[in-house]
Amino acid sequence: MYYLTYTKATLQRPASNFLIVLTLLLALLFNALPWQGVGLILRPDAVAVVLLYWCLQKPGHIGIGIAWMVGIFSDVADATVFGQHALAYSVMAFSSMMLHRRLQMFHLYQQIPQVFGMLTLTYVVYALIDWQLNHTMVWWYFLGCITSAFSWLLLSIVLQIVQQLREDHDPL
Repeated sequence: MYYLTYTKATLQRPASNFLIVLTLLLALLFNALPWQGVGLILRPDAVAVVLLYWCLQKPGHIGIGIAWMVGIFSDVADATVFGQHALAYSVMAFSSMMLHRRLQMFHLYQQIPQVFGMLTLTYVVYALIDWQLNHTMVWWYFLGCITSAFSWLLLSIVLQIVQQLREDHDPL
């Protein structure tokens, strides 16, 4: 039996665990691409955006613990300070779980400013940890937050289409 949930004027079935894990792995691979120069500065944090999407859409499946584990994998993949991404993603997951009902009331375009705020919180955690270690504040680091917020729109549309295609091909 499938439980139907109401989201944005369409009925969707719950996302499968396989889809959630697949999107998180693809986001980890996207972040592991060899970025250089301006691309490195403007690179969106795909893992943060995907985690935020699933925390907002399926707060019962993805929470602070999963965000912490994915953050540890991101720390290992990026060779950064152990726990930096884990702490940032956990803070972001907590804030998204507190606001998920409110954000579901808005249209996709209206969600971008709130998503930008949650992603900025994530980048503030990155910057504070970097400031504690290196005693310098790197302001251009926040440019990735802007591209991450706009990638939210693209990711949300693609994942909603994937979920609808999955629904159309199921025999029930």
